Amino acid sequence: MAAPIQRTDDPFDGEYSEVIDVRSPAEFVQDHIPGAINLPSLSNEERAEVGTIYKQVNPFDARKIGAALVFANLSRHLTEHFGTKEKDYRPLVYCWRGGQRSGSVASVLSMIGWRATVIEGGYKAYRRIVMKGLDTKPSAFTYRIVGGKTGSAKTDILHELERRGEQVLDLEGLASHRGSLLGSLPGRDQPSQRLFESLLFDKFRSFSPEKVVWIESESSKIGRVYLPTNLIEKMVASRYYDLQPPLDWRVDYLAKSYAHLNELGSPLAELLQRLIGRHSREKVEGWLKKFREGEWPEVVRALLVDHYDPAYSSATRKKFQDRPIVLDFSALGSYSVDAAVDELLKREQTEEDDHG
Repeated sequence: MAAPIQRTDDPFDGEYSEVIDVRSPAEFVQDHIPGAINLPSLSNEERAEVGTIYKQVNPFDARKIGAALVFANLSRHLTEHFGTKEKDYRPLVYCWRGGQRSGSVASVLSMIGWRATVIEGGYKAYRRIVMKGLDTKPSAFTYRIVGGKTGSAKTDILHELERRGEQVLDLEGLASHRGSLLGSLPGRDQPSQRLFESLLFDKFRSFSPEKVVWIESESSKIGRVYLPTNLIEKMVASRYYDLQPPLDWRVDYLAKSYAHLNELGSPLAELLQRLIGRHSREKVEGWLKKFREGEWPEVVRALLVDHYDPAYSSATRKKFQDRPIVLDFSALGSYSVDAAVDELLKREQTEEDDHG
């Protein structure tokens, strides 16, 4: 007996076995509900073909051809994906507008006996929820900013804070980029702006306003994705911890973290050429000379002293003026990720007690 098809205009209002995006792979890559899987009703090429027929021949022929392709693909999905699902399987299905593609898939799943739910309005309805959420959610939380010059291991510190039960918003992790000219992650593409916003919204949904959110100091742009303006405004107004590890520690940390830029075929030379204008050609050529001579730690040191550290100091003064809480580890003791987290949590408790 067929199960009735359910409909919802909010993909977060229920519990589902699986979220299925039946749009084409190209649409899915641009953005999707985090955690969704892609079981396309039409491939990229098939979608383009049907669209061309719709515009250049007539809609009726396009629908006939499209229906044949959709059900051929669905037949394959039934064998390869749905064949192992149990009777209590409850999928949430969506396409672009919540129309024919998701409706066709849901109808077949319903005929089998599964209780399928379709998102009313499809991806477009979901996208409206994300944009509305990003207008309000960033302002609902209290942030603690982890700052420090390049090479302070801020991302590792955030991960350790999270391991200890703190709420953490790892913006560079969501953006798949370290947030600088040399910040591309090997083997990882950045998400589109829309997918980044989906990932950010999904993370906000997991937070409780009762606890602070630890976040790394960032500019408004990470690689090619932009942060919401209201989040930047909240960050600038938040308590800011300025980590100050020894320069030698930072050089060693970065030389290891960016070792891929010291390998054969590295794009480092091309990337450094982009700094001409901000620095003299002679200075950039000096960095490249050290690189070609195999003096990798010295390249890292020079980039820190001549480029990254001045840029960080300037940006910090503009954003936070005299408000940073400085954690100078030349006075506090040896630097490590654990030591930095210990000190951050201790100072945060002291600040809370003082302002309690």
